[in-house]
Amino acid sequence: MEEVLVREYRAGVEECVHTGHICGVDESGSAKYSVGDTEAVTFLRSSGKPFQAIPVVKHGADDTFGFTEAEGAILIGSHRAEPFHVEALESIMRKTDIQENLLICHPTYPISVYATEQLQRDHQPKRPIYHNCSGKHLGILALCKATGYPLEGYGSPDHPAQQEILETLAYLADLKKEDIALGTDGCGFPVFAMPLRSLATAFLKLACPDLIGDAAIRLAVEKIVRRMNAHYEMVAGTDRICSSLLMDDNIVAKGGAKGVYCFGLKKERLAFALKVLDGSEDEWPIIVASILEQIGYPNQDTINRMYELAPLDIMNDNRLVVGQNKPVFHLKTTN
Repeated sequence: MEEVLVREYRAGVEECVHTGHICGVDESGSAKYSVGDTEAVTFLRSSGKPFQAIPVVKHGADDTFGFTEAEGAILIGSHRAEPFHVEALESIMRKTDIQENLLICHPTYPISVYATEQLQRDHQPKRPIYHNCSGKHLGILALCKATGYPLEGYGSPDHPAQQEILETLAYLADLKKEDIALGTDGCGFPVFAMPLRSLATAFLKLACPDLIGDAAIRLAVEKIVRRMNAHYEMVAGTDRICSSLLMDDNIVAKGGAKGVYCFGLKKERLAFALKVLDGSEDEWPIIVASILEQIGYPNQDTINRMYELAPLDIMNDNRLVVGQNKPVFHLKTTN
């Protein structure tokens, strides 16, 4: 059964209640911390992007085409198509000779309001690379070019690149690939569903790659995580939770649509996966900050950055305090 994670109050009156589940695993693979149901099944959505990039790096497509470290990081990103994101994406297309019309991402304007406003002022059209998943798509197309996989149908579940992604994710989550449910993501790619405990286990492997037996996957993970921390701005963008968490070299983190968020702690050898059941993302920083506080995380700067993104005080458009956000969950120790 789900539990209440965050309550919102306005003038002392409860206005919104956000329920969900949280699972925290240790290196034994057991659920060490829990709120709600640790076996609740959720789609990974974009929290799966680090795993979708593993075959790209494992096969050396990034090196084949001479990607910079920042360009390697945007393969994992849910970017906002800010100018520096677009510059990296266009560089990848030039290096790989991938034409933009090959992307199955629907043409759109950037998620960044400021970037969209500038494009519209300049009378510029929507483009596939402005889609926040375009880095992932360019990575898989680069993989296809480097390995000889067909470019056509690169987003189909039975494409060899997608099959390798599925097998890699199942391996890291300690699941059989048949146990991972498949759907279709907003960008057209296969999207995976699994229990939160399995998802947290996969993120633990990102934080602690020494737990990965397969040497090629382990080396790819080490490279991917290094890039995520070094170029955190490419993983999300300005004032976004993923980028703010990845500023902390001890954390590897990635969120996805509809309320799913995951992060791993390297030194503590812990990883958490959470799901806000109403699909809201606004509460992520508050929930993550509360988790870190409850486990005694020592980097207060990281916690402070979370509360800067989502203050406990709710302010109106005139910057007056009109209510409060209150995290109300308590992590249960399960072993």
